[in-house]
Amino acid sequence: MKFGGTAVDSPDKVRHVAQLVKSHKKGNNSNEIVCVVSAVRGMTDGLLSIADSVRRGDKTSIDEFVSKSAKIHTDIAEGAISDKKLKSEAVAAVKKVISELKDVLGGIVLLGEVTPKSLDYLMSFGERLSTPIVSFALQDIGIRSEYLTGKEAGVLTDGNFGEARPLMDTTKLRVSHKLEPMLKQDTVPVVTGFIGADQYGNITTIGRGGSDYTATIIAASIGAEEVWLWSDVDGLMTADPKIVKDAQVLKEVSFAEAMEMALFGAKYMHPRALEPVIDTKIPIRIRNTFNTKHAGTVITQNPGRESQKIVKSVSAIRHTALIDVSGGGMVGAPGTAAKIFDTLAKNRVNIMMISQSPSESSISMVVRKSDLDKATTTLELSLLGKVIKQINVNDDVAVIAVVGSGMRGIKGVAAKVFGAVAKRGVNVIMIAQGSSELNLAFVVNDSDCEQAVRALHDEFELARAAGKG
Repeated sequence: MKFGGTAVDSPDKVRHVAQLVKSHKKGNNSNEIVCVVSAVRGMTDGLLSIADSVRRGDKTSIDEFVSKSAKIHTDIAEGAISDKKLKSEAVAAVKKVISELKDVLGGIVLLGEVTPKSLDYLMSFGERLSTPIVSFALQDIGIRSEYLTGKEAGVLTDGNFGEARPLMDTTKLRVSHKLEPMLKQDTVPVVTGFIGADQYGNITTIGRGGSDYTATIIAASIGAEEVWLWSDVDGLMTADPKIVKDAQVLKEVSFAEAMEMALFGAKYMHPRALEPVIDTKIPIRIRNTFNTKHAGTVITQNPGRESQKIVKSVSAIRHTALIDVSGGGMVGAPGTAAKIFDTLAKNRVNIMMISQSPSESSISMVVRKSDLDKATTTLELSLLGKVIKQINVNDDVAVIAVVGSGMRGIKGVAAKVFGAVAKRGVNVIMIAQGSSELNLAFVVNDSDCEQAVRALHDEFELARAAGKG
């Protein structure tokens, strides 16, 4: 069971989480449970902004942050745990981590620079502060529990700080070796999400939203029956409810569909989180911590026939920009695309979508708005005047993605999609469909985004269809 940052940001919520674990642990169907916990909401962002303060040498905001973090976590611990002895142990655990945080920040300030390695060490503190509190809250209501960092639990990764990948074979051995005995003794391990360690024992992090990923890594390692991702939403939706009023929760989606949805902005899931469990066929449930009566969405290897309908969801990625590079010199010149993508990759610009005209004279790419400056500067410095003649930018676009396994081989899906959008007078700027046919994505001006999403949600009758699947 993984709990997100909004599930542990107050004493009441921590108590609620502990009771929730207890209700599945005890009773008729007693389960062995491992908890994975995220940092308290806002903590990870706070740590990131502190890294900026360090770069600026801004001591006062660092001291403020440390004392604020200490207060937040001490208050949660004191409010969530009734037993005096356990309460003082929890507070002591929090204080110990806080004093380490202080030392680390002091050291980084002296050096005056934040390396990827020291940033990962810094980013690990959010989860390391929240896990002991949850663990002691469980003990407080009579559940045996121990807390561990991802490193202590045995999650081994490569040394790519910030976006480390788990080395699954070794991780499986280590994690099962560490956690199985605890489960046999009826202990609930509470593990930090997001954190692993490389082979030299340096702390690494596995990317934002990495707690989901930690949960699936551990599930694959101990052969769990299911992974439950508890969040503050009822499940995966047919569309963003802020845009579409009658958006519905999807009962069941396949791994492949969920992967597409995660990449296209289903923000309750780390895109790589599905990898560890795909081969093992362990289903994942996305459920709402604060609405436990709702069954949520189950992500499974082979969904029932009913759920293999045409389209599952319509999502939009805002804050994106379109870069169009063109020039006669690109035509028939092998390796042009490779040069362009390679140049961008070296400068860590992630390209979300690509489309090339058959005449080869232009390539369009979609990037996040935050990467736009870096992308255009890179292209201008490296390639302008050599490979490419012109760079055009549209910095206010949105990517709309229509996802669903039922689109495979059905004639006229594209016609239906673009017909519905055209009826609302929306202009489509660029189109991309992968050969998997699970996903049709296109780019529109950001001002047309909500209109397009609503048009497609209506066209495919998703408000009605989701309920059946």
